[in-house]
Amino acid sequence: MVKKKIVILGAGLAGLSAAWHLQNDAIECLVFEKESDVGGLCRSRKIKDFIFDCDGHLLHFRNKYTLQLVKKLLKGNLGSHKRSAWINNFGVFSRYPFQANLSALPEKIAKECLFEFLKVSQSPQVRAPENFLKWINSSFGKGISKNFMVPYNRKFWTVPLDKMTFGWTDNFIPRPKPSEVIEGFFTENRHAFGYNSTFWYPRKSGIGQLPRAFEQRLGNVFKNCPVTKIDLDKKEITVCGRRKIKFDSLISTIPLPEMVKIIWPLPADIRKMFGRLRWNSIFNLNLGMKGDCQTEKHWIYFPHKGSIFFRVGFFHNFSNDIVPYGNSALYTEVAYSKNRPIDKSKVVSRIIRDLNSCGILTKDNKLSVMDINDIKYGYPIYDQDYSRATAAIRGFLLRNKIIACGRYGNWQYMSMEDAILDGRRAADKVRR
Repeated sequence: MVKKKIVILGAGLAGLSAAWHLQNDAIECLVFEKESDVGGLCRSRKIKDFIFDCDGHLLHFRNKYTLQLVKKLLKGNLGSHKRSAWINNFGVFSRYPFQANLSALPEKIAKECLFEFLKVSQSPQVRAPENFLKWINSSFGKGISKNFMVPYNRKFWTVPLDKMTFGWTDNFIPRPKPSEVIEGFFTENRHAFGYNSTFWYPRKSGIGQLPRAFEQRLGNVFKNCPVTKIDLDKKEITVCGRRKIKFDSLISTIPLPEMVKIIWPLPADIRKMFGRLRWNSIFNLNLGMKGDCQTEKHWIYFPHKGSIFFRVGFFHNFSNDIVPYGNSALYTEVAYSKNRPIDKSKVVSRIIRDLNSCGILTKDNKLSVMDINDIKYGYPIYDQDYSRATAAIRGFLLRNKIIACGRYGNWQYMSMEDAILDGRRAADKVRR
């Protein structure tokens, strides 16, 4: 039997998972990673006794298989947390999700949200909504839409919501029952809404421990090895601009907009499809400071225009091992794109000013460490071109023995668990 040569591009969670599942079946593969460390965006680094992740990364499990796999890899270095997520709006903090926790809001706004929600919940939909904006209004009513859903999603996605589809929403946006919304109008609602009501995080050393645990069990992971060309005719990749390596099957986790730069030959119609991909970018500022800071909250959403960031999370509430004693650490996320650019020369000072304005930073907090991650590919945008473009690109790649894999390689909104499972799916395709 002739051995097939299997190559994996990218050592993020999806690529490492694909390699791990192949190796578990005694199938050899080569993994090439352009960076000096594995993990992709799921990595951590230490700065002056603070351990920062590249933006916020938490593990949520719907699948027992994935939970058991991660537990096995981390060997006890994994703790579970009951989510404490909040929304800062109208000068108050309300529990997440907004639509099930109206009681904390000003009375007039809460009543509007409840009344409009009950109105749409009692009106059966005659036909499916045409876009994401109409889906929001038909699912939650004009009150919840106006006061949270629309401003937050505009801020997050950076594009007009009527230009987006909504098929991706089922896994990520909670839709409480009318009885639950009514309950949340009168009192704080403690039901476990959404896929992230419980999350998991390493007890020590940050989220980067997970990809490193994969790497320790794998052979043939080559770092500092960017792939500069994929020759479809020769079934060959070029590494570091010079080394040629043949492949029979290729698993790629490289972001699709980057793939168009290195694949040859590429038909004009497929190149056009690559050009229709859209995404937002995330400017992530991590801060380490002396003193306590939001000791009971895990993260907070900010839908209003008064704050430049859409979310702030608190590392020290995930694990007290990753900050020095008596200190705190947080991450902030600012979304931007061609549709809504930011001034990067001023964004850091604006973030710090807004953290002070909303009371997250106080006079007792002395900033001591700063870490910046400018993430080019944040979230794929599900616009009207998305389905047609991705189907054409994935089909073309598969016909050429390339399996698109992971959040960016497959160009899908994925959790960390989803990325691990997508690596397993890619490995299964190779076996078949």
